[in-house]
Amino acid sequence: MKKMLITWVFRAICIFILSTPLVCGTVQAQDQKVIKSQPKAGEGVYEFLLRNKRSLDYYKAFVELNKKRLGKDNSLKLGFYYIIPPKDSINEQTSNDDVVSTDVTDTTDVAIKSAPAQSSSRVGKTITEPLFGAGKQTFKIESDRLKDACFYVVSGHGGPDPGAIGKMGRHHLHEDEYAYDIALRLARNLMIQGAKVHIIIQDAKDGIRDDRILSNSKRETCMGDKIPLDQLSRLKQRTDKINKLYEQDKKKYKYCRAIFLHLDSRSQKKRVDVFFYHYGANAKGLELAETMKANFSSKYDIHQPNRGFSGTVSTRNLYVLKNTSSIALFVELGNIQNSFDQQRFVVSSNRQALAKWMAHGFITDYENQLKK
Repeated sequence: MKKMLITWVFRAICIFILSTPLVCGTVQAQDQKVIKSQPKAGEGVYEFLLRNKRSLDYYKAFVELNKKRLGKDNSLKLGFYYIIPPKDSINEQTSNDDVVSTDVTDTTDVAIKSAPAQSSSRVGKTITEPLFGAGKQTFKIESDRLKDACFYVVSGHGGPDPGAIGKMGRHHLHEDEYAYDIALRLARNLMIQGAKVHIIIQDAKDGIRDDRILSNSKRETCMGDKIPLDQLSRLKQRTDKINKLYEQDKKKYKYCRAIFLHLDSRSQKKRVDVFFYHYGANAKGLELAETMKANFSSKYDIHQPNRGFSGTVSTRNLYVLKNTSSIALFVELGNIQNSFDQQRFVVSSNRQALAKWMAHGFITDYENQLKK
């Protein structure tokens, strides 16, 4: 009996010793350290993830982990701690497929993978674009950074519709004129970096202007076609133009994006920063919007360090976003009624800065996409 007891105890000890490492290993795996972080003022999910060393591939996992703490349109709330998805918890190569909207056929990702690279370098080549006007129409390509990229640049309103009208002293500021000037500057900056650019709304006379007060006209066309007064017809006209071009461009270029530029109209007292809108849950559209916002935020940190940047990213069910085949971004550049925001538009160097920052945002987004 005593011998049997000793044998039983010995076996129990052996079993305990052998099983202990396995038990400890299980506990350690379950007790993986949870990383949390607080957002900064004005920070969106993508910017927050980037700061915490996570790509947008972690977006869906982040939302799932933090859905009870998120605000409208998955916005971040100040003062809250958010869980950072563990590294390697997802397949970064394929996770974006889970959050791409199916409302609009999106073949841009296919184009990135299958489009042939553009041929030899065009750096140093002289380009002439009459739409840019005297003194600006002839320039040289400075880099190939965007040689495999194509853009559709659209200024809001135009033709019979001036858009919002602000008042500065005895002068009237017309949305379509300032949006058009910024659109031309953006198009030129993109072309300088080697991109193919389609300027959708065109004025054969104005060109890039350095005046503070931009005179209003009804000359604008949609690539030569008269712009209708009816709003729906006007919006359909420009999206149809883009979609027709895109059908051919997606075969030639690795990256195609559309951008719609507008000025907001709010109370005179309401000073606002730049707002970026994308359509639905399209991951690439969201990533572009967040990249633009992050770029603007970094520029404000440099040029206006004491002011900060309060621009936002959100979804909007806008006709042009919903019905444009390529990935698209809608940008509100500021409040045309507010005296502070008006300086963003009437000072030509500020218009140039807006265009330069948006071009830089596109370059960053383009290079990010090519890495995937």
